[in-house]
Amino acid sequence: MNSFLDLPFFEPHHLKLAQDLDAWAVKNLTSLAKKNHSDVDAFCGQILKKLSAGGWLKYTVPAEFGGVFEKFDVRSLCIIRETLARHLGLADFVFAMQGLGSGAISLFGSEEIKKAYLPAVGKGEKVAAFALTEPKAGSDAANITMSAADKGGHYVLNGQKTLISNGGIADFYTVFARTGEGDGAKGISAFVIDANSAGLEVVERIEVMAPHPLARLRFKDCKVSKENLLGKPGEGFKVAMTTLDVFRISVAAAALGFSRRALEEAGKRVQGRKMFGAPMADLQMIQAMIAEMALDVDASALLVYRAGWKRDVKGVRVTKEAAMAKLYATEAAQSVVDKAVQIWGGMGVVSGQTVEKLYREVRALRIYEGASEVQKIIIARKHLENLD
Repeated sequence: MNSFLDLPFFEPHHLKLAQDLDAWAVKNLTSLAKKNHSDVDAFCGQILKKLSAGGWLKYTVPAEFGGVFEKFDVRSLCIIRETLARHLGLADFVFAMQGLGSGAISLFGSEEIKKAYLPAVGKGEKVAAFALTEPKAGSDAANITMSAADKGGHYVLNGQKTLISNGGIADFYTVFARTGEGDGAKGISAFVIDANSAGLEVVERIEVMAPHPLARLRFKDCKVSKENLLGKPGEGFKVAMTTLDVFRISVAAAALGFSRRALEEAGKRVQGRKMFGAPMADLQMIQAMIAEMALDVDASALLVYRAGWKRDVKGVRVTKEAAMAKLYATEAAQSVVDKAVQIWGGMGVVSGQTVEKLYREVRALRIYEGASEVQKIIIARKHLENLD
């Protein structure tokens, strides 16, 4: 399962991390994955406590504030997300949101802001959220309309955010709003806003096909101190994209985790079931499906960990590589999981079966943090820039 860790993208501590986390997940997540949980908020809280007790949330913050590394080690984030997704989708979600929700603070926050939030994030004492999407602005983040008016010592925010992960259970939100320094991407700023701030309201909890805490938020004359600004005024788009460069790679890693689990479940099915008097595994059509799945898994891994290695080791922006990894790994995961469902036949669509859960879990990955179509635009633009 972890043979890919022999590739030159990794260091010895990555292999140890993968082995330790996998053993921990078998012990702590296997039983949870078999249960149906009607209260998704409470379930996420339960998972958060387990991840905190295991020390895994420390990977979401810098060492200065209780983390493991001086700065983000993207390959470690990817190994963790891949492993958690393979065992329990919601565990991956909980871990990822602690990182994404606080990532902009780690990258752009003042020392005061970092001290106020990051230690609690790494301990699981504060739940983080990333509030970028609006009713009329999703993958086109430069098109957001929520306003933040400069009132001297503070800003006043008005507008809405929607499909916000951890919405309704978060303790704070990283929020992006238009401050008007310029048109489009040039006029956006980023803020940290506590969930109990006056003027911030959770107006709708949103149910989706794979249950996650999601909400629509309304900001009505919500005051936020200028001390809660991340970066400089007008740098919000840069803050968002730099943060997404890190965590977009990890979305691809989560997709890889789902793919690996689907391939594993398919392998069990074809080796343990007979058709027409022979094991399914002997049928050439089934072998072709397994071959395509295995190929997609390995190709995804190469793209994911190439992107992580380049950012960690070369220390450069990896917008193109991150987009490639996310596009390929999420599209491939959809195909791999679909094949696993097909191989399982009627049992594959029975509610509660592992492949049925994977089918619902994997679909959103092709949309959030930049839909597949947007990733194609990013890749093409970056490629053409290099031709000049």
